[in-house]
Amino acid sequence: KLDAETKASYDIWVYEYERNLADQKFVDNRYIFTQMQGVQVFLANFMINFHKVEDEAQMLAYNKRIGGVGRAIGQLLEQAQANADKGVRPPRFAYTKVIEEASNLVTGAPFTADAKDAPLWADAKRKAGSLVEKQAITQARADEILAQTKATLLSDFNPAYQALITWFKADFNNTDEIARGVGQLPNGAAYYNHKLQENTTTQLSADEIHQLGLSEVARIRGEMEAIKRKVGFKGNLQEFFKFIKTDEQFFYPNDDSGRTGYIEDTEAYLGVINQTLPQYFGILPKADLVVKRVEAFREQPGAAQHYYPGTPDGSRPGIYYAHLSDMGAMPKNEMEGVAYHEGNPGHHMQISIAQELTSVPQFRTQAGFTAYSEGWGLYAELLALEMGAYQDDYSNFGRLVNEMWRAVRLVVDTGLHAKGWTEMQAVAYFMDNTPIAEDAIRSEVQRYLVIPGQATAYKIGMLKILELRKTAKQALGDKFDIRGFHDTILGGGAMPLGILERRVNTWVETVKAQG
Repeated sequence: KLDAETKASYDIWVYEYERNLADQKFVDNRYIFTQMQGVQVFLANFMINFHKVEDEAQMLAYNKRIGGVGRAIGQLLEQAQANADKGVRPPRFAYTKVIEEASNLVTGAPFTADAKDAPLWADAKRKAGSLVEKQAITQARADEILAQTKATLLSDFNPAYQALITWFKADFNNTDEIARGVGQLPNGAAYYNHKLQENTTTQLSADEIHQLGLSEVARIRGEMEAIKRKVGFKGNLQEFFKFIKTDEQFFYPNDDSGRTGYIEDTEAYLGVINQTLPQYFGILPKADLVVKRVEAFREQPGAAQHYYPGTPDGSRPGIYYAHLSDMGAMPKNEMEGVAYHEGNPGHHMQISIAQELTSVPQFRTQAGFTAYSEGWGLYAELLALEMGAYQDDYSNFGRLVNEMWRAVRLVVDTGLHAKGWTEMQAVAYFMDNTPIAEDAIRSEVQRYLVIPGQATAYKIGMLKILELRKTAKQALGDKFDIRGFHDTILGGGAMPLGILERRVNTWVETVKAQG
């Protein structure tokens, strides 16, 4: 008796419940602290970038939350220790990074005698200072509140982080120096199959995903060869990769001017494509988008750019973050595709529209399905080409590099976790098929090792969206409207691919019925 939209809400609710229920079988298989936006840095990043302080009450809440961070780290450490006792711990490289990142947060005043303030203490002083500047509180009151901040940092935050660092150092020699996929850990094969289903929202097996990856890699290599010929390069594809990786025309200076240039040019590319959005979308996001460098305490050379959502009411913009410590890992010819993936028409558009929906229950505005969201992000890179973006053939080649990156993920992720590949095998396969800098490749492969299955979602989701668009075009002919299609994909928020397919089919039948 429910209408189509409410049926979708019902089915998404049940799907999420069943997904979470299945996840409970594998609580002992999870890595708690890793180098990939691990909770040890996420909680501090949240405090600095997302805990707003606009009045005295919010500053007092800031202090209270610092105590909560300390408590959370203690509880999560207990989970990590329990999993390690069962033989489940991330590889050694993750331990090294967790120790480094946690140490960065408790180095400097008020924890150590360094002249430089630790990140959270510096942030607290900035926020209290801003309240004084706008006369929300007096300097005397700010001093009182900051004294409370310091006390909480020393009594709650610091002990928790010191305990984390101490245990990770003590357990260090128990880790795998040569990383293994999760399939080789206790209950690992079942866990990996679960993560594939969770991330792709399909029943595809590891073997099927691996073969699909090999097929996509071969197809994209053909398109790369075509662009290589078009620009007149005489060598083979590996030589072209080397040219792309080393020629100075493709890189910014590795200094602050280069970092500023990267951000400013990214803003310019996004500004141009924003003008074209109304031709392809009926629904547009209200929230703004800003481009920022990753904070120093969590920045990693060559690590992937990423997006942090804004607030549903648009009061805080979405943020496109870039790791800019090594500009040699941030080639110019790839930056457009990444900007369109993370910004518009990619994640910023998709997540902002979902959060701003009023036509569906609130839980759907915050739903997360990796194949949907990352599939959309990768589709957005191709869509940007259709929208007239990409300044030249080299930038379009960069788009293909990004797509190849995601196709390689299908092969490498399943190779590592289901076929016994070593980290070096995965790096070698990556280097054979992309011109991505070796540091970036190593960072990527280590990401796959600690987040099993997630990397497969991008290509699976993109291929499904392209399949749905092709089917809708064939069914509707001249009645097909690209804006209507995109509004159908984005207008219900994130959902499993099977429910998304049903949503598109319903839209097609509705358009047909309208004559």
